[in-house]
Amino acid sequence: MEWHVSDAQSLQIIDQEIGEHTFSPAEYEIVRRVIYATADFDYKSLIRFSELSLQSGAAALAARSTIVVDVPMVQVGITPIIQNTFANPVYCSMDALTRPQREKTRVAWGIQTLARRYPEAIFIIGQEQTALTALVELIETEEIRPALVVGTPAGFVGTDVAIARLTDSLIPNIRVEGRKGSAVVAAAIVNGLVDLAWQAYGKESNGMS
Repeated sequence: MEWHVSDAQSLQIIDQEIGEHTFSPAEYEIVRRVIYATADFDYKSLIRFSELSLQSGAAALAARSTIVVDVPMVQVGITPIIQNTFANPVYCSMDALTRPQREKTRVAWGIQTLARRYPEAIFIIGQEQTALTALVELIETEEIRPALVVGTPAGFVGTDVAIARLTDSLIPNIRVEGRKGSAVVAAAIVNGLVDLAWQAYGKESNGMS
């Protein structure tokens, strides 16, 4: 993203208030982006990174893998930086054409439809717990193997179970533990990851046909 003086001052305040931490430099960049976007320091203790999640996500971005999101707010939040860097295709579950079903929400059916179409995509579940549950079901039956799952849905019913299942799946993931989460958090995580990936792969990617 394009930084201004006020952004730098805000990030400096975040650095001062966070103090010592155990994140890697790349993980810390993601965490401070989320805190900057939300003004909520609780995320310092809520964001979790699986092993190789950042490496897998960055490599998938550089390979121009498809990105699938659950709600339009996430799509709007990440599309500008995606267009200015790797130009990955971004699809939203709400736009997927699915036949009406009683057992699942429209978002859940949309995610499953797109997941079967793009089984190795990057999946960003920013808001809808039902979408994360539907995605995890396909992972557990080995129908899909995502390059990365970002899971930040907020909620009181079923969210903790869905996050626990994602954690146990061994799929590279970045997640928020507990009840907090939102599309804003998901977009901040992805935008931070895109910036990191562009620093690592940008010149090489620009040379690709």
